[in-house]
Amino acid sequence: MIRAISDSNAAFIGRTMKKFSTAALILALTTLFTPLQTFAASKNKCEFLPNAPDKHIVVRGDTLWDISGKFLANPWCWPKVWGMNSEQIKNPHWIYPGQIVYFDRATGRLRLASTPYDARLSPKIRSKILGEAPIPTISHDAIGPFLSRALIVKEDELDKYPRIMASQEGRVYLSKGDRAYVRGDLENMTLFEVFRPAQPLKDPDTKEVLAYEAAHLGAVKLHRRAEKENEAHSFTVTETVEEMGVRDRLVAVPQQTVMNYVPHAPEKPVEAKIVAIYGGVTHAGQNRVVPINRGSKDGVDVGTVLKLYRAGKTIEDPTDNKNEVKLPDEEYGTLFIFRVFDNISYGLIMEVRDAAHVGDIARSPE
Repeated sequence: MIRAISDSNAAFIGRTMKKFSTAALILALTTLFTPLQTFAASKNKCEFLPNAPDKHIVVRGDTLWDISGKFLANPWCWPKVWGMNSEQIKNPHWIYPGQIVYFDRATGRLRLASTPYDARLSPKIRSKILGEAPIPTISHDAIGPFLSRALIVKEDELDKYPRIMASQEGRVYLSKGDRAYVRGDLENMTLFEVFRPAQPLKDPDTKEVLAYEAAHLGAVKLHRRAEKENEAHSFTVTETVEEMGVRDRLVAVPQQTVMNYVPHAPEKPVEAKIVAIYGGVTHAGQNRVVPINRGSKDGVDVGTVLKLYRAGKTIEDPTDNKNEVKLPDEEYGTLFIFRVFDNISYGLIMEVRDAAHVGDIARSPE
């Protein structure tokens, strides 16, 4: 029965290709293949949206996450519907403004084209006439400033860096434009980020110290380099995000770029917890950054997507002799991992219906 249907469809395709453009053909095949596509999508839990468009023209400002959300119920299913391998996931520099993403309903896959007549081009092919940079995975504006501000160090590592030893007019805290006086080896650098000595990040369950995080306070620029060994360097404060003062440390942080991995589920199951809320606040909402207690040692990499859950409470059941019963964990958001260390990863909250708290669960998508 399946073979007969396939042969019939093949004949239909041959006749239709002579008369219709690729876009029209894809639309004509929808009714024939939708049941097969729906079955495969349900099996893999990577379903297309009921109102998914037939195509999307990529424009400047688009991200892989945004485009995924136009077609898919779960953006991290992107690699599956492209048939991507692990290396392609790590190097998605193949979608550019001006190209067209097609929904090939016949196969339940997405296709990339430079024109409406090239709908079956490989995602690796770059249009040579576009002259644009590839679109990013997620907005650089959301995480770009943070890439140099999450400093994971050893316990006493900051002790070797230059330190603020005095402030202009003896002020306790420095503001933008103030002068700061610094001792230490600048190694011919002139621009520095300022950090407070590191605080431990502890596992919420074991209380083990996973890493030490130095709090980012702002930035300074060299005004006058010391000319004598017992003289202080003079700096101007160019940015403050938290209170900055004596004993805080200067680190020359190189410019980092956003690693452009495709959003994807981890290759193996991950069960993690939020360790802290970056910036010292008690809860986090949309587009806030949180660290979790899993890293590269646990199979987490850049682009990993996890679901956020609030752990269900254990309560007494008043209908059954007050026996204790655990309520289900409640899903409330999505976390996109963009920076990974050995035992710690930082993620951006992409979609959230409630505030995230320390101890909340970050788990592989089901």
